[in-house]
Amino acid sequence: MTDWPEARPNDNRGGRYGRGSGSAQPEGARVMRQVRRGPAAPPGQGAYGGVPQQPSYVDGQGHGGHDGYDSGYNTGQVYGGSGGLGGGDGYAPQRPAPDWRRRIKVTAITLVTVLLVTTVATYFWADSKLNREVDLSKVIERPEKGEGTNYLIVGSDSREGMSDEDKKKLHTGSAEGKRTDSMMILHTGGNGPTLISLPRDSNVEIPSFKGSDSGKTYPATGRQVKLNAAYAEDGPELLVRTVEFNTGLHIDHYVEIGFGGFASIVDAVGGVEIDIPQDIKDTKSGADLKKGKQTLNGEEALAFVRTRYALAGSDLDRTKNQQKFLSALANQVATPGTVLNPFKLYPTMGAGLDSLIVDEDMGLFDLADMFWSMKGVSSGEGTSMNMPIAGSSGGNLLWDKAKVKQLVNELNNDEKVTVKGN
Repeated sequence: MTDWPEARPNDNRGGRYGRGSGSAQPEGARVMRQVRRGPAAPPGQGAYGGVPQQPSYVDGQGHGGHDGYDSGYNTGQVYGGSGGLGGGDGYAPQRPAPDWRRRIKVTAITLVTVLLVTTVATYFWADSKLNREVDLSKVIERPEKGEGTNYLIVGSDSREGMSDEDKKKLHTGSAEGKRTDSMMILHTGGNGPTLISLPRDSNVEIPSFKGSDSGKTYPATGRQVKLNAAYAEDGPELLVRTVEFNTGLHIDHYVEIGFGGFASIVDAVGGVEIDIPQDIKDTKSGADLKKGKQTLNGEEALAFVRTRYALAGSDLDRTKNQQKFLSALANQVATPGTVLNPFKLYPTMGAGLDSLIVDEDMGLFDLADMFWSMKGVSSGEGTSMNMPIAGSSGGNLLWDKAKVKQLVNELNNDEKVTVKGN
């Protein structure tokens, strides 16, 4: 191996740079040629007949002096001086920090707007589904209104909208028309809610009344009948008239639900948990239930509240079961798991509102007040009882008139109820 040659033969390039130099002395720093930019030559005057003159070097040899160098290139101003794309330091401007307060404000306004629109739309949707079919203005000779609000809640045996398969499944039979299967008065006021069952076999007097369809006034004859006969004779208006006449209590609102609607509500809410006090087996209602805490579906719930022949106290025991179940149902409907879950809330509201029949002045807030008050009864904040009974005559239950009078006075004055029912 020989020493590295100082120069190759026939190498006429002189001192080399880059990958080696023929000189024994170290290679100096290479001087970059400076291209001077100037105006293009006019057409036709270029060095090559029409081609624009090329930029010339500073010294004509490709090695320009330092003072002739384009300082703009060397200082980086080509990439970003005061008139360039970036800042003077050669970096792009930073993005401003996000305004979180503004973002939170916009998000909150959007959520509130969506919630408001949804609430208003839900209100009008629900309000339009209420079946306001009962005209309480047709009720004559009404007692004066007392303190608080009184709801007459009626469970009817209406089979409207039910198929033959539904009737068979729910053991309702196929009787035409409708009769009352249960009746309750719910009082709401400043001393907690009071739920009072009116046994269907209660002995009452039919007073004078105006026919709901004919408009004809029928004079009183002193007829003594079972309470459910008033409904069968001329519907909700005569029932309200009869309850008011025999109690002296003003009824503010009327609410009725049929068999099918009741079962639908229970199923929509996912069933209702209740503690059944005894084994119940009744072929007429279809009930076949064991004692203890359990969740009833719509079919089982309807059988439970209709059963009376399998109970020792017959209708009086049945009214207690009805109160107990309706309070549990209201408690289930009013839970956050139902109210805050649209997949439960809307089916429950739809099933309930479709099947309820109310008076013409009933509003959604009245309905909500009724449900919350029934929940209060279930949670122990209120009182539940049967109408005080003194005895029976010919199968009809006779009210204890003295206790009924005291009870009505306490309700009218919105006082705490002290009367005990059966």
